[in-house]
Amino acid sequence: MSINETFLVLGGGGMIGAQVVQQIARQLSPRRVIVASLYQQEVRASVSRFAREFPSVHFVGFWGDVFLRAEWNPHDRRRQMTRARLLDSPERRAALYDDLFGDFEAAYDRSQLAQLVREHKPDVIVDSINTATAISYQDVYTASVVASNQFDALAAQLASANGPGAASVTESVADRPKASPPGDPRGAAAGAQRAMEILLISQSVPQLIRHVLVMHRAMSEAGTRLYLKVGTTGTGGMGLNIPYTHSEDKPSAKLMTKTAIAFAHTGLMFLMARTYGGPVVKEVKPGAMVGYNDITRRTIRERGQPVMVFEGQAEPLGETLTLHHPDDRYTCLGKLQMVVVDTGENGLFTKGEFEAITHLRQMEFITPEEIARQVVLEIKGSNTGYDVIAAIDSAVMNPTYRAGYLRHFALEEITRLERETDTHSVALGQLGPPELGKLLWEAHLLKLKFGTLSAVLERPAGVLAAEIYALVQADANLRQTIVSVGLPILTPDGQALIRGPSIRIPEVPGKNSVRLTQENVEQWAAKGWVDLRPRNIELWRERFSRMQREVQRLRGRGSSAITREAYLSDDISIGAVVGWILNNEMGAYRIK
Repeated sequence: MSINETFLVLGGGGMIGAQVVQQIARQLSPRRVIVASLYQQEVRASVSRFAREFPSVHFVGFWGDVFLRAEWNPHDRRRQMTRARLLDSPERRAALYDDLFGDFEAAYDRSQLAQLVREHKPDVIVDSINTATAISYQDVYTASVVASNQFDALAAQLASANGPGAASVTESVADRPKASPPGDPRGAAAGAQRAMEILLISQSVPQLIRHVLVMHRAMSEAGTRLYLKVGTTGTGGMGLNIPYTHSEDKPSAKLMTKTAIAFAHTGLMFLMARTYGGPVVKEVKPGAMVGYNDITRRTIRERGQPVMVFEGQAEPLGETLTLHHPDDRYTCLGKLQMVVVDTGENGLFTKGEFEAITHLRQMEFITPEEIARQVVLEIKGSNTGYDVIAAIDSAVMNPTYRAGYLRHFALEEITRLERETDTHSVALGQLGPPELGKLLWEAHLLKLKFGTLSAVLERPAGVLAAEIYALVQADANLRQTIVSVGLPILTPDGQALIRGPSIRIPEVPGKNSVRLTQENVEQWAAKGWVDLRPRNIELWRERFSRMQREVQRLRGRGSSAITREAYLSDDISIGAVVGWILNNEMGAYRIK
């Protein structure tokens, strides 16, 4: 079952991840376990301990931020890039933006997560990183306020500026001087641009979507059989009335964002679980505080720095209250030390805080060992009842017999109105990518001219292309409808486009013209042009040949013959034909 397999435990140095690693090593006899976590010290300590406890298992350590580029996670931890350092550099902010909103293929190749999965090719991945916290606590709310304030300052300076200085706000960051005179709009422009860049790359949903797409692609390429996510409810099982907010005031927008991202992640994993070619996908969601790691007396730190003990001073209340005075105004008595409960990602709690949060009908708590045991049971194939993806799957309403019965009457009514009004109800281009509309219109042209698969297969591609082109030239209504929905028609010689004012493909944001090359023509014709060249018509002949072979094999096979490879008629029914293409050429079909 899981014996002699390779496991990757993301967050394997953390409180839950460490228990998962221990249970895997103890119960599943793995060949190799990759312990991946953010900090070098945490990973090395964990791998050393596990290697002593389970000498027959090969443990591999990895430290670094899997949400970033691999180049920003060098082996030397002293050169490792934190997100805060990345945000300080205009060049690296631009790189973060490109990884988030730019070309997916390039971002995928640079991704540390993708490289880690492809290198080790794990059979099972257990993801115990608190992804929702990592993404949502980049704090888009504070970034929005900062950006708004910066643009207000820029607007005020521009309003009061005279002369050519105001025009310089369009310069790039690299072109601006290091410092600007007081009141110079260039300094305000640089601050506004920095704030806007940080706001854009702090958005939670785009980060989550790209993360899930990278993860799914990497696992599909690596042949991973199971992905199990240790998720979160975001509120420890409590509701909107939760009184615990990671030190913000309540209600905490950041905490609500954490819950929103946690369940958005669940929704995306639900889609991942319904995608052919990927791994089995499961998620367990603890609905209580998870704890604990240790009880100790230690120096208290905030943002990596020790909290200092100061002698307090009396201060009379006036019209204003200063929130932060310089430390040197107060007598420093040393570092603050306190007895605390270490609850991992949740933080350090004092006795009072721990007693309150775990009190009956408060958040209460669950131990990491209990979570790890359920994780391993799910890996083994046991039905624990805690798989959230399976629970959603069982509650989703699926297609019905009644809807399938009514489909026939809807199609008949559309066909009747088409005949009466002399229109072509084929594709507007609004359902899916332009490729869907292209395929429907090409199938429609074949249907109008030839009617059946057999008739198409009786003629060579060159003859078919010429006859379809003649039809397009002769039927103005047909031609005008196609080009009006944004699909140009590429002529059989490949030398001209019949087009309307707008073309859906290529999609080039911010540009109104693009350079034409033969490579571009091939790419765009395949993606969203009605292509009447013989080579494309030959592709249709090959499809129809496959469909016809399936028709001939139906007899004598009973219900087992009705599969996604089957096409049940010799007639060209354009929606059924394109549905067959989606099922058999693109892998775009539901598996449940």
